[in-house]
Amino acid sequence: MVSQACLSHLLKVDNPHILNIAFPLNLSPGWFGRHVAYTMAKFGMSFCVLGMAEELKEQGVAANVFWPVSTVATTAIQNLLGGDEMLRQSRKPVVMGDAAHAISVRDRRSCTGNFYTDEEVLKQEGVTDLTHYALDPTVKLKPDTLVKKDWTGA
Repeated sequence: MVSQACLSHLLKVDNPHILNIAFPLNLSPGWFGRHVAYTMAKFGMSFCVLGMAEELKEQGVAANVFWPVSTVATTAIQNLLGGDEMLRQSRKPVVMGDAAHAISVRDRRSCTGNFYTDEEVLKQEGVTDLTHYALDPTVKLKPDTLVKKDWTGA
């Protein structure tokens, strides 16, 4: 709905992009078993992006999805999901901003309908050392479980 409301403004710019934070599609049942409502909501967003990429292709508006490979430091991470230790194992939010910028300057006609991770995008841009994004580079990063290729339920 927001994308549709913004469409008239997007059509006025040279390189319009819709960028959604949602995880890559994986229809393994394990994704649904542990958090069905959350998974359905995020997958719904991903499916909408696929639809928008096709729907808006002729108008030249790109639509893509991206998601962090490692946990990104937020207040929710600190307060709800693990406290200070979890926060230390996280990346700074700027990693998502840098990845979003890299996607948004790509050509709208050749960069649409994709599912990216922040690391993938940055590596494509030549950024191979991501340690400066770590909140605490001395500890191992906590991987985001929502980017696993296969969910085993373990």
